[in-house]
Amino acid sequence: MPDGPESPSASPPPAAPADRTSGADGSAAAPTDAPGDEYLQRRALRRGTAGPLLLTGLGVAYVVSGDFSGWNFGLAEGGFGGLAIAMVLMGLMYTCMVFSLAELSSVLPTAGGGYGFARRALGTWGGFLTGTAILIEYVLAPAAISIFIGDYVESLNLFGLESGWPVYLACFAIFIGIHLWGVGEALRFSLVVTAIAVAALVIFGLGAITEFDSGALNDIPADTSAFGHNSWLPFGVLGIWAAFPFGMWFFLGVEGVPLAAEETKDPARTLPKAMAWSICILLVLALLTFLAATGARGASAVQDAGNPLVEALQPDGKATALSRFVNYAGLAGLVASFFSLIYAGSRQLFALSRAGYLPRFLSLTSRRKAPYLGLLVPGALGFALAAATGDGARMLNVAVFGATISYALMSLSHIVLRRREPGLHRPYRTPGGMITSSVAFVLACSALAATFLVDKDAAFIALGVYAVALAYFAFYSRHRLVAAAPEEEFAALAAAEAELERD
Repeated sequence: MPDGPESPSASPPPAAPADRTSGADGSAAAPTDAPGDEYLQRRALRRGTAGPLLLTGLGVAYVVSGDFSGWNFGLAEGGFGGLAIAMVLMGLMYTCMVFSLAELSSVLPTAGGGYGFARRALGTWGGFLTGTAILIEYVLAPAAISIFIGDYVESLNLFGLESGWPVYLACFAIFIGIHLWGVGEALRFSLVVTAIAVAALVIFGLGAITEFDSGALNDIPADTSAFGHNSWLPFGVLGIWAAFPFGMWFFLGVEGVPLAAEETKDPARTLPKAMAWSICILLVLALLTFLAATGARGASAVQDAGNPLVEALQPDGKATALSRFVNYAGLAGLVASFFSLIYAGSRQLFALSRAGYLPRFLSLTSRRKAPYLGLLVPGALGFALAAATGDGARMLNVAVFGATISYALMSLSHIVLRRREPGLHRPYRTPGGMITSSVAFVLACSALAATFLVDKDAAFIALGVYAVALAYFAFYSRHRLVAAAPEEEFAALAAAEAELERD
């Protein structure tokens, strides 16, 4: 049975007085507590569980549902040409960011992922801003996908169920239960479901490409009032920018692989390898899916479809054996992404709460070394949001807003650490160095601005969540950080080395 909440006797005694350490930027950091070994023992993950194959599967699983639906709405923003350019630019952003994160994860292989990198480079505020942005992405995205799963279940007439809260509850209960069983079992399940989804995408591409018609790609009527409009850019140059968030759907989430660092075999070597393989697979799938779907049926026909791949295979509206197979496989893709995003959110919450940025009891782990409250609390919140709103598109737009903030901050962290700590031991080095991370940073900032073009309400909702979280950090948690947490120790080491250099 899992351990219960921390009892007063088990809580670490307050430091008297609390130590102050220098921040990673050389400024004074917030006071930190220094609890004993028992604190970390009750917050331990299962080491050495994941190898390159499971981690590569995890990286693809985060994203694969985006190949089945969602990206096509970008056709209504930029047309085929606009979305194609957006997809290429966003693919470049993710590729540059993934190779930057590969270096950072080899330097600091902990469950904190992006928060840990930013904590060392940008101080406590930078770490909290990055970790909160990642949490927004990984808490809201599963809630949205549970709604899409409900829609698929209803459309496929599975067990006579309709989309609604019972289906959402079943999703969260079943898949969180697998995660509570153990990380090894969870990642193996994810790999199997992801393999089914990827195989279906390949089969879809091979089937749809036989109907490819280049003339169908630019069949969306041009808006003659748009600047720079033509048949390939029906909504003009601005349409490219507006399509950025939808170009991201082919890759959104792959940056979560480093969150598995503490459960990985030889993380300094395994993480970079798995991240490279993941982004390569996703780039191929994105190109295949985009060209095959739009070329087989036409951009106009699939731009508003909830299931664009099935729509592309049914030109006369009648289901075929291939379209039915792809339809069921789309459900597998949604399950794979839902399942893996729950994992990522739990590990980010675990790391932030272990370090004291969020309530510490959220990082307690069970006897099977699963962060059970880190799974249950976001799961309950995600279910409540799904059941109360039923608006999956809005929640995904909020998640995209949080993601773009984290991308900019993580890329900036790579640049700062390369400039400020060139001698830092780096088992893996990013090809292109700071040029690579600078490209990712510029494109991430552009994608962040583009979210306001697509859904201003979602952007302001995310900003509201951010404001509440920052108030909590400013007035409470920054005074109660845990010095023994791996990410905090790593930042404190940098501060101590800087102090010695000044002396």
